[in-house]
Amino acid sequence: MPQDSSQLGSAAHYAQSLASPPDSKRISPDTCTQLSLFKDLIREYRKIDDSVTMRLNRTAAQFRERDGRGGNQLDDAACAFFWAQLVANWKGRTEVIHYCAEVVDRAAKEKRDSLLGADIALDGSVDERTRRKLQAEAYAEEVKRNQIHNELGVEQIVRQRSFDAFRARCKFWHPPNTPANSEQIQWWDGENTRRK
Repeated sequence: MPQDSSQLGSAAHYAQSLASPPDSKRISPDTCTQLSLFKDLIREYRKIDDSVTMRLNRTAAQFRERDGRGGNQLDDAACAFFWAQLVANWKGRTEVIHYCAEVVDRAAKEKRDSLLGADIALDGSVDERTRRKLQAEAYAEEVKRNQIHNELGVEQIVRQRSFDAFRARCKFWHPPNTPANSEQIQWWDGENTRRK
């Protein structure tokens, strides 16, 4: 009888978390203006952060088994690999959130300007119904704008939680101070600064 190759439990969760996040270069303004689509995208990006403790536990177990040593500390190669994954994910997610913030800021400004134009038209060329419709659209754009901007605060919390979990397992590791690692060091310093 053929065996089912589907994974269950933490193995399935781990396999899902290894999937690459969406390519941020393929994000369109529609992604930003449709809040459910935006939230689904961010949820995909946050999978690595949601499973950071489990992934670190699994990596520690694999390295303990491989090296035949005890303890929960990861070796430097494992820490460097995992840190590079976190930084790449954080960078992509931050780019998407900032891009979407710009898109919804522009849309909200356009709606406010339309509403202002309707209020200025005192000659009766804009009827009350049109003005109310413009007000409702401006309000809807402002709600989207606030929700996207709130993601920036959520992002800091998610990154800090992941960073704390990472530091608990890689206590003595630090990204090497080389020109090739300048971006990783910036993220490291940024998270350490927020931590204090």
